[in-house]
Amino acid sequence: MASNRYGSHPAYYGPQATDDEPRTEWNPSADTLRPVRGRHRVTRQRGGTIARSRAVLGVGVIAAVGAGGMATAQEGGAGSVPGMDSVRSIPDQIPVLNSFISSGDTGGEAEETVTAAPFAEAQDAGEALRARILQQAEEQDTTAQAAEIEQALVAAQQDAITAAAELAEEERLAEEQRQREAEEERQRQEEERRLAELRASFTLPLTSYTISSGFGASGTMWSSTHTGTDFAAPTGTPLKNIHTGTVKEAAWAGSYGYRIIVELEDGTELWYCHLSSMNVTAGQSVDTGDTIGRVGSTGNSSGPHLHLEVRPGGDPIDPLTWLRGKGLSV
Repeated sequence: MASNRYGSHPAYYGPQATDDEPRTEWNPSADTLRPVRGRHRVTRQRGGTIARSRAVLGVGVIAAVGAGGMATAQEGGAGSVPGMDSVRSIPDQIPVLNSFISSGDTGGEAEETVTAAPFAEAQDAGEALRARILQQAEEQDTTAQAAEIEQALVAAQQDAITAAAELAEEERLAEEQRQREAEEERQRQEEERRLAELRASFTLPLTSYTISSGFGASGTMWSSTHTGTDFAAPTGTPLKNIHTGTVKEAAWAGSYGYRIIVELEDGTELWYCHLSSMNVTAGQSVDTGDTIGRVGSTGNSSGPHLHLEVRPGGDPIDPLTWLRGKGLSV
């Protein structure tokens, strides 16, 4: 006999016997047995139907929400919950779920025919979404590539402009250099021509003078006759070289005073005598018109003047005749 909080009596859960009725054995049935509540209840399953229904339900929810959830949320307005209408319409879209819901667990096998159209539509929607994502990614890549290409083109164009400017500047500087060189060459050639003409030319020894004594004149100042021509001029008057040559002598010469002898290319000697000063030395080259000394009255002289002698072959000749033969007016 078992005990409980109500006292010690046999554990019995059936109808109680009375003193008037004898005790009988109780056989519980489905009508008299109370259902066991809580976690101890065991639900009978047939052939894995409930497990399959759960799997199909999960796939259907995912497919329905993925395919139509966004559109349903947009159509539902501000107060609607995104995806709820699609969830509610799952039984209508998937007949096998509808059959499970309507039939319950009555012991009959659920119809396992599933319409493929909703799954195909969901798959098509997923592929379309994937295609759109890939297209957007490709467009972004294309846009980025286009921007990079544009930047590269702009940079290349700027480099080309800079290079063209640098090339133009180099060409300008080169042209200026060529012009300077050409001008220098022109001036050099011009100077050479001038000097050539000058060397080939002849000039009078003094710009201002007076003929005081001619060639061959006789007098007490010479031992025989006068061997040159005297050009009277103030002391210090610049003396010019008559023609290009080389200084053969520049020194004191007794009765000639200070004397300069210039030898020309043909061997002719020009004697410049009675000078007060000399500006050249022996061995120096002189051109036509160069100042080689100054007029004086040194040596055997009666006053400041230039005594000029021309000696083509050793003996003197008339200087005036020789000068006129060179195109000079005396």
